[in-house]
Amino acid sequence: MERIYLDNAATTAARPEVVDAMLPFFRSEYANASSLHSSGQRVRRSLEQARDRTAAALGAQPEEIVFTGGGSEADSLAIFGIMARSGARDEFITTACEHHAVLHAAEALRKRGCRVTILPVDSQGFVALETLRSALSAQTALVSVIHANNEIGTIQPLDQLAEIVHERGALLHSDAVQSVGHIPLDVGRLGVDALSFSAHKFEGPKGVGGLFLRRGVAIEPLIHGGGQEDGRRAGTENVPGIVGLSVALELAVRELPQTAPGMSALRDEFIAGLLRDIPGTALNGPARERLPNNVNVRFADIEGDTLVVGLDLAGIDVSTGSACSSGSLEPSHVMTAIGLAPGPARGCIRLSLGRSTSAEQLQRVRAALVPLVARLRTLSGALLPESAKAT
Repeated sequence: MERIYLDNAATTAARPEVVDAMLPFFRSEYANASSLHSSGQRVRRSLEQARDRTAAALGAQPEEIVFTGGGSEADSLAIFGIMARSGARDEFITTACEHHAVLHAAEALRKRGCRVTILPVDSQGFVALETLRSALSAQTALVSVIHANNEIGTIQPLDQLAEIVHERGALLHSDAVQSVGHIPLDVGRLGVDALSFSAHKFEGPKGVGGLFLRRGVAIEPLIHGGGQEDGRRAGTENVPGIVGLSVALELAVRELPQTAPGMSALRDEFIAGLLRDIPGTALNGPARERLPNNVNVRFADIEGDTLVVGLDLAGIDVSTGSACSSGSLEPSHVMTAIGLAPGPARGCIRLSLGRSTSAEQLQRVRAALVPLVARLRTLSGALLPESAKAT
């Protein structure tokens, strides 16, 4: 029986149209885009056309797009690059439920002597507007808030957060790796100053991403060398990857009016079925303000890792959370940030739908989960000492 892939938040398969668009830049149009000869200049034109497509999909100007090696690099470029040019302002503010790319960057800033503030989130993963307003000071240079959480799918009201940040003269960056290509997004309406994205999250190639950087925002490059990307990111451009990114993003944005409502309906029906059919099940994150493809649930008295293995044996691919921290024995920092105790936090799994996910596939997943959870609970109960069973 064909496997069911429900780990699209970790990565997606590149679309055939994307692969087809990339192939010429491996075989015939392989010249260096910085070369002055005609072959190089043809590649340069293709690179800039890809930048135009990417900018248009995000509501940006072409010169505001910096191509990078992925989402983590884009986050680091925004955070370290902006903080390095912030002058006397030395404070960085972020939230407790960010991707590790941002949280680890925050820790590195702290070690360099910067002031770092980590804001709490509520039980649904939202940052309270007043909490942010109270944390801002005259020393705040940059605030980074994830647009859509990679584990529980919570979509933050970036436009409202941006107003508060800008009132204090600071800048706002957002890790939008999970939201770009999945929900309508316009950087102008959001009010962000910098925004990170990654191609392999929206059916593009791995190893390429980008940073929207609003015109006029000063940044120090992470990588020094040639003058590529207008001096903001040195190194010969990954033209096949960049072209693939732009095609994947253009297709994803064009199809959103059809794909997002259908995926949200499948998500809601699937969640309702799990809550109905499996006692002791709870949804993590909000019911509505969440990514269309995100399902994150917890099961009482169950280890999420065990469920992942059981579903894998049934031909179903899911995860316990971020692929970047898989294998860790510690509870997810996102789950602890929303207030879950270690036990419940370890009982969570994430199922992330894709463009080709069908209702029939989700019915099969639910049919596999119901007896699997019951069997694992029976086994865990049998292994507990009598004193533990009594409590």
